[in-house]
Amino acid sequence: MNQKLAHIALIVDDYDKAISYYVQTLNFELVEDTILSLSKRWVLVKPTGSGTCSLLLAKAVGSEQESRIGNQSGGRVFLFLHTDDFQRDYKNLIARNVEFIRQPAEETHGTVAVFKDLYGNLWDLIEPK
Repeated sequence: MNQKLAHIALIVDDYDKAISYYVQTLNFELVEDTILSLSKRWVLVKPTGSGTCSLLLAKAVGSEQESRIGNQSGGRVFLFLHTDDFQRDYKNLIARNVEFIRQPAEETHGTVAVFKDLYGNLWDLIEPK
């Protein structure tokens, strides 16, 4: 059996705003942006590098989905971004005004810091040991 995680849906308020943030601020790649209807697009972004899992930027429809923007995980770290050079990526994110809510620390599993994305979702930036 061969399985893999392909996409993780992330609820956003606006496709273009989200693309701009993830591509220009977090330095992700825009994998796909396909128009499906007048109001719906299939938008995939992913970190640069060899990984294949991507974020599906899903525009919220209705008040229930809108209430989940930035809070899909109940306020805990939701996404984990591995890096091969923590200091490089940490400094680049700071220079792009990304807000870190937990400063870098050496943990048993690697160097880690927690940042908020455009919507308030919490991410771990990790350089694994």
